Amino acid sequence: MAITKIPAAGFTGNNFRNIIINGDMSIAQRATSTSGISTTGRFVLDRWKLNVDTMGAWTVSQSTDVPTGQGFASSIKWDCTTADASPSASDNIQCQYRTEGQNLQYIKKGTSSAESLTLSFWVKSNKTGTYIAELRDKDNSNRHINKSYTISSADTWEKKIITFAGDTTGTLTNDNSTSIDLNFWLGAGTDWTSGTLQTSWGASTSANRAVGQVNLADSTSNYINITGVQLEAGTTASDFEFLPYDVNLRRCYRYCYRINGNAIDDTMIGAVGYAATTSRIDNQIQFLVPMRAVPSVSEAVIEATPGNIASSLGSLFDNDGTKDITTLGFQLNADSGTPFTVNNIYLARCDANASAFIEFDAEL
Repeated sequence: MAITKIPAAGFTGNNFRNIIINGDMSIAQRATSTSGISTTGRFVLDRWKLNVDTMGAWTVSQSTDVPTGQGFASSIKWDCTTADASPSASDNIQCQYRTEGQNLQYIKKGTSSAESLTLSFWVKSNKTGTYIAELRDKDNSNRHINKSYTISSADTWEKKIITFAGDTTGTLTNDNSTSIDLNFWLGAGTDWTSGTLQTSWGASTSANRAVGQVNLADSTSNYINITGVQLEAGTTASDFEFLPYDVNLRRCYRYCYRINGNAIDDTMIGAVGYAATTSRIDNQIQFLVPMRAVPSVSEAVIEATPGNIASSLGSLFDNDGTKDITTLGFQLNADSGTPFTVNNIYLARCDANASAFIEFDAEL
């Protein structure tokens, strides 16, 4: 049997050459649409952070509008619902993707052998004109490189390819923290547009980051759809790397793992456990994949049975980030009182409620 050697440079040219996870916009654990987005830090589609700094309001959704015949089923859509035709100087909008440093060591940034990176994607908007794509180095004082692209035809899917030169300055930290951001700018005030576009790697200069960027927020008629985002080592764009849905989903679980309830029956959260004490169910419930970091946790309508021991997360989890929730899983506890009967069996579940969920978040 022949054995294929994995190249020392990593998986470029083989599986997982695409640095971007969920570039085909197929995974949306949290929701398929969220309206009224007007602040930074929101997620709808997995791995895509929504940065809106007082520049209009938006509905962001997983759309079925895709380029014909390219194999995509979903795109991310930004739809302006509150316009801002005269943004303040500091206002800005970005669709952002963040990458761990330990996944980028093979691009050899900060060495004489630094690899170029090529970005390819499909885009559609009613708003033609100049847009900015940016790589930003979070490990080295926000060094950045910015390139423009043009949406030429309104309401038409267009493929864009942009090559960013390798950066021989600033090595990337080999850890699970953010090293490089990919930003799709959608609007920017003068703080970001008043300089000269930084088309080669250089020190952080705010005024050089979005020069020429159109204002997608200037009308409630405006929208943009993006899909097929691929960022890969080298100076040419290869065909989009489609992964099986289950592989894509498990890669997203590293950053967000959400269990949703439904309106028909109860939904299991994890394994059955027994009460070792009156305040603890002794069973470590493992995540499907190890998470990037100890996750934060949020929920709605969760209980332990029998007896409806808890109706909220606060009385089931001791979420101190060190004892009961780790990168590998969690253990149920009673933060207050002693509701459990020793040696009884308990099942953690979401109620039969379409609004019920439990979410573990370790996003960058």
